[in-house]
Amino acid sequence: MEEVLAQLLTTQAELEPQFKAYRMTMSALKTAVRLASEEKADALPMQKALLKLETAAADVESKTLDTAVSAFAAATQTALDNLAFEFAKDLREAFANRGETVNGRPPILTVGILTFKIEIAARKGQWFYGKEPLTRPIPLSLTGILKAYERQVKRIVNRQLDADFLSRLQTAWQKVVAKRKQRPSGGRVNLVEVYSQFTLDLQVKRFWNQPSRRTFKDYEREFFVRDLVLAQEQGNVPFRLGVATKSQAEQASRSIWIPKTAVDGAYYSDITFD
Repeated sequence: MEEVLAQLLTTQAELEPQFKAYRMTMSALKTAVRLASEEKADALPMQKALLKLETAAADVESKTLDTAVSAFAAATQTALDNLAFEFAKDLREAFANRGETVNGRPPILTVGILTFKIEIAARKGQWFYGKEPLTRPIPLSLTGILKAYERQVKRIVNRQLDADFLSRLQTAWQKVVAKRKQRPSGGRVNLVEVYSQFTLDLQVKRFWNQPSRRTFKDYEREFFVRDLVLAQEQGNVPFRLGVATKSQAEQASRSIWIPKTAVDGAYYSDITFD
């Protein structure tokens, strides 16, 4: 009997994970079936059910199951897209009542030079200027989105360029160049390094006497981007920006996206002054 018991225990140990996988899959399938049988697709519960179904199905070998999961995934995505378009319609109306126009299509909408990216599955959205996030993801509430937009209009859209920006920028560039053992070719240095030096140059004596987060004067990256754009819009700037390579564009520490419109622009990696 000991040999028989050992065989039975080995078989049980081998089949138990499969049994658990099938049980979890059947539970997830029942939820998916219930949601699919509804007269109107309910996107967010479908998204939640799809995640559970995909997780469970990963441990079960079945072409039929794989086909069913793919079909439910497609239906879920369609429902999410429809929900995003419904929300976008409401958002367009809200801005239209203010005399402003929303362009684009979900998940990316634009209002003037600002971009709003919708994460419908998370029921949140986020304001951007170019590639720079201006807010954390915020709930998809029209009131909250409009309030956040108004704050960013004051911070970014209506920002005025300081009269000494170009001179400060050139000073920061010169300091970065001076740190090199050998002058870089054409005076080209990394744009992010110059931004960091620019920020350090803004610090007052109080910070250097007692460095801390409390005494640090911040100069947010989106402000630097906006100031570069404003300077370029004035024309006849004394600096040139070098377009980033693909590898540079993939790293925030090596390049900065400079927008031309809400959605168009380019990554730049270096700066030089005439």
